[in-house]
Amino acid sequence: MKICMVLEGSYPYVPGGVTKWVDELIRSLPEHEFILWTITDKEERFGGFAMELPSNVVEVHENSLESALRLRVRKNPNLKLTAEEGKAISHLIRCADPDWRVILHSFSERDRNPVELFMSKEFLTLLKDFCHEAFPFAGFTDLFWTMRSMFLPLLYLIGRPMPQADMYHSASTGYAGALGALASLRYNKPYIVTEHGIYTREREEEILRADWVVSYFKELWISMFYMYSRLAYQQANKVTSLFNRASLIQQDLGCPVEKCAVIRNGIKVDKLIKIPILHKDGWMDIGAIVRIAPIKDIKSMIYSFSQLKQEVKKARLHILGGVDDEEYYQECLSLIEYLDVRDILMPGFVDTVDYLDKLDFTILTSISEGQPFAVLESMAARRPLVATDVGSCRELIEGEAGDDFGPAGIFVPPMHQAEFLHALIDMCVDGEMRKRMGQAGQQRVKKYYNHENMINSYAKMYEKVVQ
Repeated sequence: MKICMVLEGSYPYVPGGVTKWVDELIRSLPEHEFILWTITDKEERFGGFAMELPSNVVEVHENSLESALRLRVRKNPNLKLTAEEGKAISHLIRCADPDWRVILHSFSERDRNPVELFMSKEFLTLLKDFCHEAFPFAGFTDLFWTMRSMFLPLLYLIGRPMPQADMYHSASTGYAGALGALASLRYNKPYIVTEHGIYTREREEEILRADWVVSYFKELWISMFYMYSRLAYQQANKVTSLFNRASLIQQDLGCPVEKCAVIRNGIKVDKLIKIPILHKDGWMDIGAIVRIAPIKDIKSMIYSFSQLKQEVKKARLHILGGVDDEEYYQECLSLIEYLDVRDILMPGFVDTVDYLDKLDFTILTSISEGQPFAVLESMAARRPLVATDVGSCRELIEGEAGDDFGPAGIFVPPMHQAEFLHALIDMCVDGEMRKRMGQAGQQRVKKYYNHENMINSYAKMYEKVVQ
């Protein structure tokens, strides 16, 4: 079977949980061939893979959102819209679920330049009507450039060559979900969506905080991503999530309940369970296995640790992960300097298995998560956890119904520095609690988060949807 993985901002460019999941999935199914259909922010990422690709990856199709902004209008463009196309575009700019077959035909099969759509008289007339209807207080020019920024990337991606496969599998909704759904629609092939977090909710949080979106257009941007999710959910044969709460959110966002399935992440525990708990020289070593990005809320981590140092002098914080956002990384360094907090080590991306023996417990301050591999690996190595109550972290720490192993750590509300500090202090001073929680976490991972079970679940799903 030839499977096309549709990937946005992750594998094979950026280390992280989704990247680890994709790589493990492909390597564990050598009987299948895989095509990578990737979406990045910039063309300069092309070919810059963070790891060696598995031998059963037979094609790589790279695309960037930046490329859409470089499109140029041809001389004397004369793009005309049919009545059917005009109706579909009118629905599209309103985020009102257009006839996607018409959109697909217009920008994929007819080989149109999407920039010329925005320069056409028909589009400007449609946009003028929308402006009078929904934004009479806004400048027409502002709405025009907002529409262009919102929809040019997708229309550009639709116009790029669509790889043909026996089935499509996207690792998120968003642009990847829309492309997977449209390829499935065009070639009449089955399609699966797997969400590690809830993409739409993450984009909503990002846009609400963003200063690059005019305030009265934020709801429109958010509606666009909700529309892309609905497209993916409606076209998919199966929609998987990593934990039950995520599945319920998918259903609230419009995914038919009969399509939903929960497949937990799984890890190989053999090496992790052998990592010893070292008796050290009195230092308390705390690890954060995390990418440096705003959604991971590294600043709250730094604030809480600076306060912890007033109570636990011999504490060290190891922030282990690559830099996703250089500007945010520099802000974190400035904050460390401003607070004059010592004993924060930032060695970058490391081999987790090799580093865990240096740590007493791990922490996570994320605003949004799915089911982090870093947490599972920490638990398998008997390192308890202090984490924010996001994604499946509560389920990992507490267990689900029928799980009597006991807590594997402490969870607190996101962005709540005071509660996070109290949890850090408790974890630092109570060695017996750390030992008890570490053992509970290891038992939970061994029973419920098994690598073989995860791979078998996806393999069976592939066979089922294709048949």
